[in-house]
Amino acid sequence: MTTEIKPIRDEVDHAEAVAAIERLWDAEPGTPEHDRLEVLATLVDDYESRRWPIEPPDPIELIEYVMEQRGVTRKELEAVIGSRARVSEVLNRRRHLTMKMAWRLHEAFGIPAESLIRPYELRR
Repeated sequence: MTTEIKPIRDEVDHAEAVAAIERLWDAEPGTPEHDRLEVLATLVDDYESRRWPIEPPDPIELIEYVMEQRGVTRKELEAVIGSRARVSEVLNRRRHLTMKMAWRLHEAFGIPAESLIRPYELRR
């Protein structure tokens, strides 16, 4: 059974495409079935990205996540961001990250720079 390839416009189209992907999952590379699998996967990915977009993380939440996951302390951030007071101001949302701080965080911890330069609200 060959599934017609068409744009995915709604949940029914999505479900049909996902079912077709499941049927084609073990297709051998270089076969027409594998080509169909790749096209369907691209269509599903595009639909899901539009239907359920994943927003980039808040810069401060991302820093806190990295700290928690890697065991990074506030003291270790001082070498990257600046003084103890500066680290406190940034993490407590009293001061924005500067481009220099964002770049240093990127270099030191591999945090995507584009995630660090996103706008975020300060607390008053």
